[in-house]
Amino acid sequence: MMEFFASIFSLFSKGGLVMYPLLACSFVVVAIFIERCAYLSSARTDIAALLPELAGKLASGNWDEAARLCATAKGTAAAMLAQCLGNPVHDRQQLEQMLEASATRLVAKLRYRLNFLDTIVTLAPLLGLLGTVIGMIQSFSVLTIKAGQPLAITGGVGEALVATAAGLCVAIIALVAHSYLTHRIEAIIADMEEAANSVVTATVQGWQNEA
Repeated sequence: MMEFFASIFSLFSKGGLVMYPLLACSFVVVAIFIERCAYLSSARTDIAALLPELAGKLASGNWDEAARLCATAKGTAAAMLAQCLGNPVHDRQQLEQMLEASATRLVAKLRYRLNFLDTIVTLAPLLGLLGTVIGMIQSFSVLTIKAGQPLAITGGVGEALVATAAGLCVAIIALVAHSYLTHRIEAIIADMEEAANSVVTATVQGWQNEA
């Protein structure tokens, strides 16, 4: 085990100074991924259980009970419905606008910090390339010292490529994390759209029943 960590440290030191910002980027990726996974786990609403009961209350015109039902349910879709049903309206267009405005605010919270992952996907390979270029410049400077150093140059270039490899690894991890989180967010957004459509339909039906 000690030999493994020693080899990792040796590779890290060969990568040059850019390995430190790459290490920081990797920590940021892991921290964002863990935080977003925890947040998204609590953001999912069981709409299969919520919508049938909610539609019945709205169809009968019980807005207060519908709002309380959504307030006690968990998840982003339930929060969106609770915000809108807490302010009764009697116009379909106004209801749709309220749902859209609430959804926009909540989706922004779902996508919070994903832009950092997107930035790291682009930044990490550039940092790795920068480290490699710096290492190659240092390696080729051997020629100015004395002749007959081709092996030294080749070895220096090989060490410099460590930075590029590290940058690509960090970028790949960030890209996978970004794609996974985006997939989970899209699933929650789909639930929100389904819930909004169901509420609008049930509410219009309730208005028709009252008429």
